[in-house]
Amino acid sequence: MAQHAEISAILESFKKNAPEPVYSAITKARNDFIESFDPKAAIQVGETLPEFRLSDATGIERTSAELLANGPLLITFYRGEWCPFCNIALVGFQKIIDEIKSKGITFVAISPELPNQSLSTAEKHDLKFPVLSDVGNKYAKQLGILFQQPDSLRPIFEKFGNRLAERNGDDSFIVPVPATILVDKKGVVRNTFIDPDYTERVEPATVLEWINGLTSQEGC
Repeated sequence: MAQHAEISAILESFKKNAPEPVYSAITKARNDFIESFDPKAAIQVGETLPEFRLSDATGIERTSAELLANGPLLITFYRGEWCPFCNIALVGFQKIIDEIKSKGITFVAISPELPNQSLSTAEKHDLKFPVLSDVGNKYAKQLGILFQQPDSLRPIFEKFGNRLAERNGDDSFIVPVPATILVDKKGVVRNTFIDPDYTERVEPATVLEWINGLTSQEGC
């Protein structure tokens, strides 16, 4: 099943089976953020990617400078392992990771979850790429991709056992917009997919098109 079809199936099931108050609250929060999000405030194509220094799932610090020393960098942000749309997206990247690597591209995923949670995600999905922890969403804030979720969703998250304070190490209830960014070896942003609707995700085929375009220009 294609990624878009998988996401559509989850949305349809949620609409059909979720209690009406839950469905209405989550849908309102999503629509309100879509309306308020300013895409011009987010990282733009042509800008230089701000440097980062983040821990991977085993606690080892990884830096953007270190990763870019190996060539172009592909980054995707995800909200957390609790998010089914994020899990579909991560599995989608997993399916094309060998093609990504064969083009000389380094791929990393970033979430606000603590390293122990990131390790759980990596092991659960048998991921073949690093999962980095942006604790406190400090790096996502630099990129202008934050979603301050409304307090109206807190009891719903608690009901479903999604305790973000425990997962993320803070009670801000903030998550990143699930952005995907391709950066060339000089650290310049070449492509982005930044959609405030967290149910919309870039298709793996589109990412491969980005990479093929970049590598044909740079001769990677």
